[in-house]
Amino acid sequence: MSGPGVVDEGMRAYYEQRAGEYDDWWLGRGLFADRERPGWHEEVEAVLEAVRALEPRRTLDVACGTAFVTRHLRGDVVGLDQSATMVEIAAARLPDGRAVQGDAVPLPFADRSFERVFTGHFYGHLLEGERERFVAEARRVAPELVVLDSARRDDVGAEEWQERKLDDGSRHRVYKRFFTPDGLLDELDGGRVVHAGHWFVMVASPAPQRL
Repeated sequence: MSGPGVVDEGMRAYYEQRAGEYDDWWLGRGLFADRERPGWHEEVEAVLEAVRALEPRRTLDVACGTAFVTRHLRGDVVGLDQSATMVEIAAARLPDGRAVQGDAVPLPFADRSFERVFTGHFYGHLLEGERERFVAEARRVAPELVVLDSARRDDVGAEEWQERKLDDGSRHRVYKRFFTPDGLLDELDGGRVVHAGHWFVMVASPAPQRL
């Protein structure tokens, strides 16, 4: 997650605490074993295939978590996360890449250090003002931004505050947004749709051309 004013200490603590069970959400284990998510597993595989199909690039994955998705990116890959435990798990999954602990705003990299910034299920947690700061940082370090996040569905609104429970019984309040592909592209000033499904959307947005 990220730096001063972008994602508060409660969110930081939540993801550090969640690291050991983070993959359960993707894999439908643990607290997610009985959740009704028709077509979930098939779409997760379709998303991972879409990630693998991205052209190999020098890529920074911001808020990489356990590298569940990161490990499918091709090219010279660096995973970044604020959680020490997430980074430890990610490092073991990226034998040909790197996992680094750090913040998303500001990103701890020089201008144009990468060819692509990728982020999965991070952008949708950012409040107004926070998301603009993150996009500015992503544009600073790379000419392309790829965002994977949750799809807008009939049973959810555009945004909500969620109460999330972890295996230890603790409860956490988390802000969450849901996107249509076109709506997400509008926020990022255009690009192309990489995946549009019931559960996930993924778009690739080049940096706007400066006059």
